[in-house]
Amino acid sequence: MNIRTAATILLLCLLASASAAERHLRNKFLDRLYSIAKDFSRLDTNYIEPQKYNYAVMLQNTNTYEMYRISNGNQQSVDLAPAPSYKVGPYFGWRWIFLGYTLDVTHLGSRNKRTGIDLSLYSNQIGIDLFYRTTGDDYHIRRIELGDDAKIDVSPLRGVDFGGLHANIRGFNLYYITNHKKFSYPAAFSQSTRQIRSTGSPILGVGYTHHRLSMDWKTLRDVVTAHLGHKPEFEDLAMNSFAGTVKYDNYAVMGGYGYNWVFARDWLFGASLSASLAYLHTISEEEKQQGASANIFRINKFTVDGIARLGLVYNNAKWFAGASAVFHTYNYHEKEFSTNSVFGSVNFYVGFNFGKRK
Repeated sequence: MNIRTAATILLLCLLASASAAERHLRNKFLDRLYSIAKDFSRLDTNYIEPQKYNYAVMLQNTNTYEMYRISNGNQQSVDLAPAPSYKVGPYFGWRWIFLGYTLDVTHLGSRNKRTGIDLSLYSNQIGIDLFYRTTGDDYHIRRIELGDDAKIDVSPLRGVDFGGLHANIRGFNLYYITNHKKFSYPAAFSQSTRQIRSTGSPILGVGYTHHRLSMDWKTLRDVVTAHLGHKPEFEDLAMNSFAGTVKYDNYAVMGGYGYNWVFARDWLFGASLSASLAYLHTISEEEKQQGASANIFRINKFTVDGIARLGLVYNNAKWFAGASAVFHTYNYHEKEFSTNSVFGSVNFYVGFNFGKRK
């Protein structure tokens, strides 16, 4: 054997050894990923019963509520809210995913249809809610204040129709369950597992919500004048800053606590409350048109918001039924201008699981 042949054989042996080492490292890495994935869904069966089925079908009634309060530095404010919207629609679930569509049955005969699309993805550790909702133009004046100096009876305005406000909302919430091996958030709000022993957990998360709001102050002034015979002098700053279309971008970091109470066999009451430190950025169409030099009031501030959830569930693994409620609050306060808004929904549902897992 000459030197060239020996060198070639040695090189081939080294390459084969390197390939074996690479395969070992790759397999070790894949095994580690698989272990992480398994740990992602691992749970304590003394507290949580895993889902025994692959699919679920559900019929849900959703009742939505919302309210806007707009006020200024002259102690003038107006509360605007539509009549509650009653929606019905089917949902289909595959393991952690629930996808559905609801139709507003209270406005079937009119152009003012309210619709909502919701997509929820749940695991033991992480959950995400994606939502898009549109509202109509059937707002009513719930409460109005014209200022301390305005000695005027405003009771004739309560319940008066106001078509000058249009709004929609879209966004997501992403949350992490720290005590995920024992506490099942989906058991209370998506029925994909069953909580069999009471426990709680801290909840951490982030969220983004985009609001589009179109407010017609001239129409509001005309409505007040027509019903009271009085032309209100709304503060110019609030008029100029909040006229036309306004877009709210809400970036939030959330923290809270949830508790699941198993008070009887197959029954569960769940509740969670989260507060969020949010960065609220608002920009108006007028500002876009006139440029950065426009003398328009801007909202660009941190604020504290909140999310509350309640759920009552009967779930015997095959059939389930219950009710849940979710309410979001958004706030901004400034000396010259402030807004408060509340969005909420109350759901009633019934469904069953099928396609048993092997």
